[in-house]
Amino acid sequence: MTLTIEKTDVKKQAMMAKKAAKTLSLLTTEQKNKALHKLADHLDANYQTILDENEKDLQRGREKGFEEAFMDRLSLTKERVEDFANGLRQVADLEDPTGKVVSDWTLENQLQVQKVTVPLGVIGMIYEARPNVTVDATGLALKSGNAIVLKGGSNAITSNKAIVDVMHDALEQTDIPKEAVQFINTTDREAANELFTMKEHIDVLIPRGGGALINAVVNNATVPVLETGVGNCHIYIDKEADVEKALNILINAKTDRPAVCNAAETVIIHEEWFNEHKDALTEKLAGYNVSIHGDEKVTAAIDGAKPAGEEDWANEYLSLDIAVKVVGNLDDAVDHIEQYGTKHSEAIVTENEETAKRFMTLVDAAALYHNASTRFTDGGALGFGAEIGISTQKLHARGPMGLPALTTIKYMMHGTGQIR
Repeated sequence: MTLTIEKTDVKKQAMMAKKAAKTLSLLTTEQKNKALHKLADHLDANYQTILDENEKDLQRGREKGFEEAFMDRLSLTKERVEDFANGLRQVADLEDPTGKVVSDWTLENQLQVQKVTVPLGVIGMIYEARPNVTVDATGLALKSGNAIVLKGGSNAITSNKAIVDVMHDALEQTDIPKEAVQFINTTDREAANELFTMKEHIDVLIPRGGGALINAVVNNATVPVLETGVGNCHIYIDKEADVEKALNILINAKTDRPAVCNAAETVIIHEEWFNEHKDALTEKLAGYNVSIHGDEKVTAAIDGAKPAGEEDWANEYLSLDIAVKVVGNLDDAVDHIEQYGTKHSEAIVTENEETAKRFMTLVDAAALYHNASTRFTDGGALGFGAEIGISTQKLHARGPMGLPALTTIKYMMHGTGQIR
């Protein structure tokens, strides 16, 4: 199936988004919420159009022989489109993050100072073949008063274009200008490269996808980047870990949804615990069809375990595979995580509070867990609603990035003629 894409002017689209962002910044919460509900209603009403266009992407994917997991992420159904719509309604129900007075005070000269949350401006969203991101990112951007420029993966371009067309039709019936949502309708990688360097029009870039995509953005962009890192997440089972608790946490973190970024990829085990409970560990993992890639101690003790190399310790499997390493103490576990971790989510299982405290102090990650699964690193699971991604960097935002992460602050001073 041949794919024909119209020529696009990225700079012009970015300029239109910037102009629309000014209009967005003046809208009330009620106006934004009404627009989100209108978007949701239009998605529900036009699901068949979206599915018809999605089938074209799926057909090209079948012709290219894409793997099943990829095709599943690309595939849309009526139920999935309904989920997109309901997600927008949920965002409408969230608290507006803009216009909040974070703090205020009055100087000796009676000049009043306010620290107020405001939109970032224009968000550039660069992501792989996941049509859900088209809707999710748009909803979060608009609710937080931001315009958005969408550059999705080429393998989902027809689906994404259909979704954006439906949303544009909906926005024409709202107070939000449709120019606030820009879609770069091309498979040309040069368009993404152009977006990377538009500091005068784009306020922040947010990449969503695998390591290659994220690194390409981070290494080439002159626009500030909110980095959503890959998830090479670890679970450390301490010598004082409860057996049932440790195994349940491990199985949940590895098998609940193995292809997501907060799934566990490596389990590090204290040698005393491993020597005593390796049979229970092996049986539990085998029961969930998890393949073990282990160090020398693991392969010597567990039949069928594959030898782990450097690529295993650094690998985000996104499958029912797990790397297993045996260590002599907590500090060895921390050192391993420091070398191979991606600063996403790390967990310790132990009944010793001091050991847990030391682990959580020493390990550098956005999310740290004591006796709980890494699968909770998610905006909804942590109780603050939808997220645009999970940041593994330290500046501006870290961890699940909900609506507040899409704002910055202004200092607003109110005087009566004060001069300095």
